[in-house]
Amino acid sequence: MSGTEREETAGGPAVLEKHPRPEDPPERDPGTGGRRAHRFRSARRVPAALTALVLLAICGALLYDVVAVRSGRPAAEWRVRLADELATRPVDDPVILTGAAVAVLLGLWLLLLALTPGLRGLLPLRGKDPDLRVGIERSAVAHVVRDRAVRVAGVRSARVSVGRRRVRVTAETHFRDPEEVRAELRSALEESLDEIAFARPPALALRVRGSSGG
Repeated sequence: MSGTEREETAGGPAVLEKHPRPEDPPERDPGTGGRRAHRFRSARRVPAALTALVLLAICGALLYDVVAVRSGRPAAEWRVRLADELATRPVDDPVILTGAAVAVLLGLWLLLLALTPGLRGLLPLRGKDPDLRVGIERSAVAHVVRDRAVRVAGVRSARVSVGRRRVRVTAETHFRDPEEVRAELRSALEESLDEIAFARPPALALRVRGSSGG
């Protein structure tokens, strides 16, 4: 049975999610020496439920009408009309082309949902337990990095953007040489990112700007 644990870190509203994944193959991550951490996948419950309900309604109506015909009752008017339309309309009819286009788009949408992981807000972390998956929300990472950045002397403000492969930090300095602040800030942020223990450590993109104000 899967479980979820959430923890608040001292640096900010970090959320750790742990999911048992006994079905994963025992791949090894050469960078960490542990199991390879894959991205979290969304359950896609709403699209799956909607697709199941639509198919259930269509198949149920068709099955009911077939059973009714087998029992000696006439076929439903909608099924007779549908069969007649499909038999008489040409393939290049606008209605047929529109219906085919809608079906293709819906099929591509379902394929996209099936092949993409989703849950882009969760980044995988290294974990010691092979049966648990650990992740942290991007917003929590941004909060921790921003909090660490403004603690560096000379940093007036900082903007942080966290992606899957890169953490971008733009810092504004005052009363100190920007180059000195850059070196100290980079060291502090790299240390902070190492402490988060990402399964796939993101690169740090740092930009330091001097402030004209006091």
